[in-house]
Amino acid sequence: RQRKAVREELKTVQERLCSLTPKEHEVFVYVVMGMANKVIADQLHMAEKTVKVHRASVMHKMGAASLADLVRMAEKAGVQPLPTK
Repeated sequence: RQRKAVREELKTVQERLCSLTPKEHEVFVYVVMGMANKVIADQLHMAEKTVKVHRASVMHKMGAASLADLVRMAEKAGVQPLPTK
């Protein structure tokens, strides 16, 4: 039963990850790396306000109530950090 629950949870996280746009996915990875919005904006060459909008969308689509939830989801899905530019 426990293995089935773990598989179901992983499937849910992967489905949620697939719902992210490519830009949201980039922001997601940087957020779970612990980067501030301003740093993410510099890395992705966008306005900080745009990063905030993408970050809010990621939190909503992933169903995360906190950054800690988002980090746990990334770990479960095996999301790898991006190299900084």
